[in-house]
Parts: sequence; C-alpha cells; structure tokens
Amino acid sequence: MQPCTAWFCSYRCSPSLEAEIRAHLDAAGVQIAAAEESPFGIVCFAEMSNELLSLVRTAAGRFSRVMAVATGAATAVPAWHLLEAGAADTVCWDNNGVATRQIGGKLMRWSEIDGLVHAALSEGLLVGHSAAWQSLLRRIVEAAAYSTAPILLTGESGTGKELLARLVSKVTASPGNGRMPRRELVTVDCGTLAPELSGSEFFGHERGAFTGAYLARDGAFALADGATLLLDEIGEIPLPLQPHILRCIQEGTYKRLGSNVWQKSTFRLVSATNADLEEMVTARRFRLDLYYRVAGCVFRTPPLRDRREDILPLAIHFLGKLLGRTPPELDSHLRDYLVNRDYPGNVRELYQLIQRIAARYSGSGPITPGDLPEEDRPVGPGGPRAWPSEGFMRSISEAVLLGTSLKQISKTAAETAILAAMESERGNVKRAATRLGITDRAIQARRASGRLPGKENYAPKTEPGVDAGGSGNLVEIDRVKETWTPHSARLPSIRLQTA
Repeated sequence: MQPCTAWFCSYRCSPSLEAEIRAHLDAAGVQIAAAEESPFGIVCFAEMSNELLSLVRTAAGRFSRVMAVATGAATAVPAWHLLEAGAADTVCWDNNGVATRQIGGKLMRWSEIDGLVHAALSEGLLVGHSAAWQSLLRRIVEAAAYSTAPILLTGESGTGKELLARLVSKVTASPGNGRMPRRELVTVDCGTLAPELSGSEFFGHERGAFTGAYLARDGAFALADGATLLLDEIGEIPLPLQPHILRCIQEGTYKRLGSNVWQKSTFRLVSATNADLEEMVTARRFRLDLYYRVAGCVFRTPPLRDRREDILPLAIHFLGKLLGRTPPELDSHLRDYLVNRDYPGNVRELYQLIQRIAARYSGSGPITPGDLPEEDRPVGPGGPRAWPSEGFMRSISEAVLLGTSLKQISKTAAETAILAAMESERGNVKRAATRLGITDRAIQARRASGRLPGKENYAPKTEPGVDAGGSGNLVEIDRVKETWTPHSARLPSIRLQTA
C-alpha cells in the first residue's frame, strides 16, 4: 500500500505540546510533510475561535479531508462547530496513544477510499473534480467497501445514479456468508414493469404458473445472488408487491411464482429514485417498513447546477468518447455558453447536447460556436449568468457575521478567484490572467512567493475526470502557518507507512 501523507498545523498550542504530539506521531510511524504533497490535513488546536474555524474552513478547501485534534481545555469544544466548518472528523488528544492510533487508522482508511475513488475516475466512468462530486464518491465508496448495508440513491433524473450503483458493485464488501461477490450489476427498472408480470420479474416463475408461462424462468433475485441488485425507480413498485419484496430483502428468501419451494439469495442492494419516498410513505403509496429496509445509507446526487465546475470536464470526456480520439479544444465563447447554460436534464441533457455538437463538427481545429445547433443557441444577448449569486452573498454575509474585516474579505476573494482561474485553465498562467483581466506578472509573482501552487499541481487536460488534489486557498493556509505556528516551518510531511 502506498504511504499516506498529511499536512500538519497547530493553532495556539505550546511549543512543548507541539513537540510532544510530533514525538507520538513519529513513534507511531507517522511523519510530517509539506502541504503541496499532502491529500489530507491535520489541525491541532488548544482553544476555539473564529480564526480556528476560518483555518479549518480554508484547509478543507485545499485538502480532501481535514482532521481536527483538540488539546487541553479545547477537548470540551463541541465537535459540530468544527464539522460544520469543514473538518472530516475530530479527535481529543491524550498521552496514552489512543489518539495516535485513531489518527493513524483514519488516515489509512481515507487513503484506501481515495485510492478506490481515483481508480474509478481513471476508468472514465465517473467524471468530475468538484468538491460536491468528490465528497459524494468518497462517502459512497466508504459505505460500499466497509459495510453491506443497503444503499439508497436519491436525486434528480440524469444525475448519474446508475453509474454510482455500478461503482458500488465494483467495490462492494463481501456478504456475510464469506463468499466473494461477483463484480456485476443486475438492474430492475421498476418504472417499466407491467403490473401483471412484475412478480415474475422479481421472483421468477415455474412452467405453467400463469397463461403464457411455457418455460421456467429465473427472476432478478436469483440472477443477483452473490452480486449487486439495483432497483431503479424503486418508488414505482406496485404497493401489493412491496411486502413480498420486503421479505426477500429482509430474510434473503423467496418463492418462484407457482412454486412452494423457498429459494435463497444473498445480494448487495442498491435502490435509486428521483421521487420523495418519505412523502410517498406519508401518502401511503410506499410502505414504511420497506423504506427503512432499503434506506441503510442514503446519498443524494447533486444536480449539475450545483457542480458547474464539472461541466467542461464532462463535455470534454463526452467529445472524446463520441469522436473516438483526443477531444479538440473548445472555443472560449462555447466554453462560456456550456458553463452558463441551464441543464434541467442534468448530465444526461449535457451528453445529448454534446452529441448534437459532435454531429456538426467538421473534424479539424477547435469546436466553434457555429458547431452549436441553431435550436440550442442563446436567445438575445446570451450573456453570462447573473453574478454575484445567492451563494456568494451568503458566504460574504457569513464572513461579516464572523467579524472578518473588509480587507481580509477582499484579499481572500481575490486569491480564491486566481486559484479558481488557474484550476479552470489547468495551471496555464496566460489564459488564467486573460480570464481575470490581470497581467501574467501578477500571477507569476504570487507563484514565486509560494502563495500559489505550481503548474504541476493541476490536472492535465487529457485527464479531465481525475482530481488534481483540490484548489483550496493556500494563501490563507500559509498566512495561518506564519501567524499561529511559529514552529511549523520545521515540520515536514505526515507520512503513514503501511504494509
């Protein structure tokens, strides 16, 4: 297993305590490393303040996960404040080694999860590097790899629920009987089932069980034995059939139609729906006991409007798939159009749009606005979306409520904009400067001072689905290190050696 690294920072901890923590970590095989080399962050703190929450929030934007370690009187701090600020977990430091083992164990778990997510992204099935999408993938992978609990995927149509179910089938844990699961997905589209044949689709039937049953047939539960079963649009299952489905899910037994023999089936259950099952339970259109049986782990897929930074990587991925070669460049006008466009059908609608664009593309040079079909072109000026958005206004309001000065808000906004532009342009300084209307020198100066990551920290365009490690506000982290951790300059990387 590859070593796991993490950035380390202490907030208002005494030098002696910081040295003690370092010694315990080192004795446990944990070493300290630099921020640009680390997927994770560890923040040790001795007291609670708005500055600490700001530090955690900034670090959470840079690293895939952040561990908050409370020391001394800070162990009484409510963990929920830190989790709300972006920490993945909190640990109370002690001197008996329990906290050290906790930190090491969590780092190993996080590293394994990120490895599985990276493998899924490398296959090109799950494209996207936005924080919302990456967080969802990590949570689903953890539930699939370390438990056998049923998984319920909710969200709007076209947000990738079936692809996520395939991810579950690839990394799912072994069932309780010890057999290794088959890496395949058996899908039942509950929305297309004919009511009179739905029982046969699930349970199978014996020859002569009903008119037209000339041969015996296995149902979905038999086919899914030892594999993963996806009940797509589970809310469409007829109400009279739901008690029978519940028994099979709960007991692992069922009978074919026309048979008196109980059959056994062990499978990993994944359910998907774009309906509100809780509302359906209230309306007595879905059984409450069945809902609690399928909702072991519930995950909501984000709509494309909540992960707009994934639109261009998805578009590039679809173009490469449709054209069968390295995707061509997108004209800047077309890039802006794709990002600013609304997609009620989410990723499915984006794919259909890219299909229409690919059909008009002549095959040489960049894709230009003329390749966009007339019926898809914006009406009127077709300018960018309104800004500032409600989300931006909420963020500024939160900063004001926390007592952040206007100078600091302006500085953070400027640095975040530069980082976002650099991330969007994959580290190309010239294009990022042009997008922001500033000079190349302004960005180069920040990079030379260490306030921006180098180009090597940005994912190449040929791999739009692979996350390059985030684009958090390193300027804030660097400022925190200088102000709050006078000894952190001597702290190298956290590296956890694993077998």
